Amino acid sequence: MNQDIKDYNKSQSEADQDICDLLASEIDKGLPEAENKIWHGHPVWFLEGNPITGYSKQKKGIRLMFWSGADFEEDGLNVRGEKFKDASIFYTKADEINTKDLHRWLSKSREIQWDYKNIVKRKGKLERLK
Repeated sequence: MNQDIKDYNKSQSEADQDICDLLASEIDKGLPEAENKIWHGHPVWFLEGNPITGYSKQKKGIRLMFWSGADFEEDGLNVRGEKFKDASIFYTKADEINTKDLHRWLSKSREIQWDYKNIVKRKGKLERLK
């Protein structure tokens, strides 16, 4: 795992750090080929330069987001983006994370992707990659 992500996780409260550490570990297992780094202030994993998943500290807890998650057809990813194809879930405790669900979502994130990498070049228009 990227040292900047480790530092991000360490900067959280103890409960949030537990969530972040578990998410980072499981995402690394589920997407071992992904590049990971701090992007726009929070940890994000990329496949071929396209953002796939990441998490961030928000008022409601730690938000795990999948950039193309709205098309996963998963009830657990119940916070939908208004403008793009993202979907999220919030966690307030590490034991709320169902790793079986998480790995299914990670698998779907390989198969279902929208091209966020080129969204600026396309003037805000998303195109389906897979």
